[in-house]
Amino acid sequence: MNKTDRMLAILLRLQRERTVRAEDLAETFETSIRTIYRDMQALSEAGVPLLGTPGTGYSLVEGYFLPPVMLTEDEALAALIGADLTKRYFAGKVRRGAETFGEKLEHILPPNLREEVRHLRETARLAPDRAAEQDEAELERAELLREAVMQKRKVEFAYAKAGEEDSIAAPELRRTADPYGIALVRGVWMLIAYCDRRREIRHFRVSRIADLQLKPERFLLPDGFRLSDYRGKDDRTLQAVIRADRSAAERVKELRSYYLERIEPADEGYLLHFRMRQIKDLLPLLLGLGDTFDVVEPEELRVLLRNELQNMLRRCEP
Repeated sequence: MNKTDRMLAILLRLQRERTVRAEDLAETFETSIRTIYRDMQALSEAGVPLLGTPGTGYSLVEGYFLPPVMLTEDEALAALIGADLTKRYFAGKVRRGAETFGEKLEHILPPNLREEVRHLRETARLAPDRAAEQDEAELERAELLREAVMQKRKVEFAYAKAGEEDSIAAPELRRTADPYGIALVRGVWMLIAYCDRRREIRHFRVSRIADLQLKPERFLLPDGFRLSDYRGKDDRTLQAVIRADRSAAERVKELRSYYLERIEPADEGYLLHFRMRQIKDLLPLLLGLGDTFDVVEPEELRVLLRNELQNMLRRCEP
């Protein structure tokens, strides 16, 4: 990397991070600390307002931003598609920010590049996933939770597991929690929070949250906690094996089932290995496969399927 590219990269990193050490910059750009010192001196002489604190590192004066950078077609397309996704999965200020960002970006692009990007957007359109289409009320709850995360404010809400939504107003189902972060998982918003009731970090599906309230009390994140590094415990302790034909195996693979572990060839078709919390978790998936599979194990799953089919037959009787 030449000096000019390195200095621009340093500026971009200083805008992303509050403070950067010369040692870390030297390691990133595979150069000497002395060279980094010279780069910083050159940036300062060029008018960049740098602050240097011995033993801490370099930072930019608050409020300083780089002038607009030139974008390639691919970069502009990536930015606009990112804005489109943000509008789909966020509400409130973030969505409005995505809308105005997209408008500003399109406005400042040169006419020839604007037309090229418009064509690329049309030929790389992301069609909405109807199965994971976002409910506006859910997006508003996710936005409120995002504010609680940013402000480190406790939240209180009613919560019910799948199939228990009718009893969601029951007092015993209300939770008080410290919201550590929210995550979009397979098109579904999840709240990662410390639950006061369970006294541990729990995952809450935002669509099952009701009567969400921000409390005045603040909370502190555990030392060293980073949502990007967090990996929740996998409590899918039960296993099942299904023998299916090729079409069924391909269909399950395309559905990207959360419970599917792996698919392997077998003498007759394919073996599908699943892990789940409860045996009944697999019923909706398997019932949709018709007569294209057999249950290898466990026996409990075979019994559950038989009972479910018998109940369905009774409902279909005249």
